Amino acid sequence: MHPRHILILLFLLFSTGCARKNFFAKTPVVDPAVYNQLKKSPEAVDSVTVKAGKHYKRGFLHRLFWGTHYRPVWNAPVTVPVFDMDTIKGGLKFQELGGGFQTTSMTLVDSTGFTYALRSLDKDPIEVLPKFWRKTFVTNVLRDQISAINPYAALTVPPLAAAAGIPHSKPRLVYVPPKADSFGEHEERFSDGLYMLEEKFDDENTLTPALGDAVDIDGSGTVLNNRYSEDDVFIDQAAFGKARLLDILIHDWDRHEGQWEWAQYKEKDQRIYRPIPKDRDNVYYRFQDGIIPWVFSRNWAIRKFESFDDEFNDVKALTVNSEFIDRRALSQLTREQFDSLAKELQTAITDEVIEKAVQQFPDSVYKLVGESTRRKLINRRNNLTKAAADFYEILAEEVLVVGTDKEDEFTVKRLNDEETEVTVRRKSDDKVTYRRVFKRSDTELITLHGLAGDDDFEVSGEVKSGIKIEIYGGRGEDEIKDTSRVGGSGKKTWVYDTKRGTDLEAGPETKDKRTKDVRVHAFDREGF
Repeated sequence: MHPRHILILLFLLFSTGCARKNFFAKTPVVDPAVYNQLKKSPEAVDSVTVKAGKHYKRGFLHRLFWGTHYRPVWNAPVTVPVFDMDTIKGGLKFQELGGGFQTTSMTLVDSTGFTYALRSLDKDPIEVLPKFWRKTFVTNVLRDQISAINPYAALTVPPLAAAAGIPHSKPRLVYVPPKADSFGEHEERFSDGLYMLEEKFDDENTLTPALGDAVDIDGSGTVLNNRYSEDDVFIDQAAFGKARLLDILIHDWDRHEGQWEWAQYKEKDQRIYRPIPKDRDNVYYRFQDGIIPWVFSRNWAIRKFESFDDEFNDVKALTVNSEFIDRRALSQLTREQFDSLAKELQTAITDEVIEKAVQQFPDSVYKLVGESTRRKLINRRNNLTKAAADFYEILAEEVLVVGTDKEDEFTVKRLNDEETEVTVRRKSDDKVTYRRVFKRSDTELITLHGLAGDDDFEVSGEVKSGIKIEIYGGRGEDEIKDTSRVGGSGKKTWVYDTKRGTDLEAGPETKDKRTKDVRVHAFDREGF
């Protein structure tokens, strides 16, 4: 029987307990007496003691098969201030609903135009399911597995990010009372819940001194579109590499392109984007401590659900969701640069910084996971150079080198059996916009995308062994020349373009894959 079929059988066999449980039946998260008092006069109560997810508490048999995860943390009593929209941050107003498929959230704005996100700690993954499954046991199974998230993990990130010099928000816990009149028609949806309130860096109104001389803030879609449309827009790849290594250190596996904002800087004749991480829901994720989740998270199943541990057991698992943005924003960094960035983080994130970070847990949570989290972070920090090497090797195996809609010149030189140099220049002024020497021991494939504009490609050099090159000319009138020679069987320069509008000077290494189909020009720029 195929392993996936075994997985499905296990899933069906042990899901009946979850099927009977209504995880999200609406019950007060505070003591009933306090709840009734809040309904009558919420202004009379400054703070409350709540449990973020007491519905995740389970017996031994359930935990054996489905995992303990962070169930004790969700069930820990935590004292938090009562949210008063009229006084917090000088007074806030509702702007719009937000959130992804699982998080209940809204955007609030203060009198200066600075925006904040009010985001629920608990999640409801029902929207990620096809409608057919939403009224089945599958919904409750997924809801139960939200307990793999540490709901308070985001509180510990600011000291780590600050030490690393990475922009960050400063989330704080608040309890929204059952009578939240300021939310209008959304009152029932947001009432009686535990939330995080944090800065939302999303436009020029949210620029702060911590961002230096930044002139604006854009989302990933805008950044990537600008990067490929213009030839004077660049992503600070070293800054993004350091931010990604911090993600790996804290085991934040869900770092897709939607999890970033970008501060824009003007430097001489170019625009530079530097990353601002957001949405730290999955930091310290713990999933593999039950029989069924352990099976689910095997490499042949859902690899990304790796658990936070003392060791970096599987760096690849931490890159599954971020592959799209990683390939586009880290294509220029070398092994040596990753090693240097890792050492920089090791120096900056001291034992004292880590201790300060875990002390941000509420007291009851620290008693449960504070010491183990501190130990794991120290061990992972000490081994970060090895994790950085693993990350580099994952990225280096197949690399994207992408031009712009303007006219670019791509030059590939096979220097020797081990090294291949790739350079990209702007044809308008011959300025080098990309240069990297690739090693055959690290890289199997280099893919060049010319996008629009009349681009030139040249591949040269005679070697015994070399890296495969794929060329996608793009929509312009392209000129492609291949004079390279590589020993052994198989051609090493593959050309993809339309036959019309492409001038190809082929050589012995050229495999002509040109076609009449204009879809050969397709390139996913934004990933949304």
